[in-house]
Amino acid sequence: MTDILFDCVKTVNFEMDYFRFGGGEKTMVILPGLSVQSVMGAARAVAEEYAVMRDDFTVYLFDRRKNLPARYSVYDMAKDTAEAMQSLGLRELCLFGASQGGMIALTVAAAHRELVKALAVCSTAARASAVRRDVLEEWIRLAREGDGKGLYLAFGRAIYPAAVFNAYRDALTAAGEGVTREELERFAILAEGSGDFHISDRLPGIGCPVLAAASGDDQVIDPNAAGGS
Repeated sequence: MTDILFDCVKTVNFEMDYFRFGGGEKTMVILPGLSVQSVMGAARAVAEEYAVMRDDFTVYLFDRRKNLPARYSVYDMAKDTAEAMQSLGLRELCLFGASQGGMIALTVAAAHRELVKALAVCSTAARASAVRRDVLEEWIRLAREGDGKGLYLAFGRAIYPAAVFNAYRDALTAAGEGVTREELERFAILAEGSGDFHISDRLPGIGCPVLAAASGDDQVIDPNAAGGS
């Protein structure tokens, strides 16, 4: 397995953790979806899943910024992520985003043609109305109440197929017991950031090939909204 490099982008406005792996000439950036805890802890698993790309690509995965403001919209996330990429000198990259990461990816691609030469998004949408509000609001409520175990179970129940959720229920429960109040507050702020998202009118600004994928049984985002309609 290619070594994983952990680092942090530091600008005058924020700090953002990221990791990278692979040694290829081409650049790929992964923007993960909303998660209860930082994806930085899953770096080894991500690198293993994307091992097939390590010879052709240098792969970067960006976390959300540190020290979130009280209100932090998807537009803000996209602005900071684009700035982080620019700070590292990344250009003409292949960008992949899932769920909320897909919303960020769509926004970055529409605003920065010079950065993105190919875009792939999965289980995402260009408008907040495609997101099930009851699911999102339950997550936010559990996070605000400090119920890490309840949040992990509700999160897992919504995003995984029933068989997978049942198989990993005990692991999710255990993970939830270790969540800190700071992590729960961070999750709530990030979840609330999707609330007013709507960039359908900006999609024509994307100047690169786009692949949009969705699952027919997605319980969080309307699968018919994968194309941004």
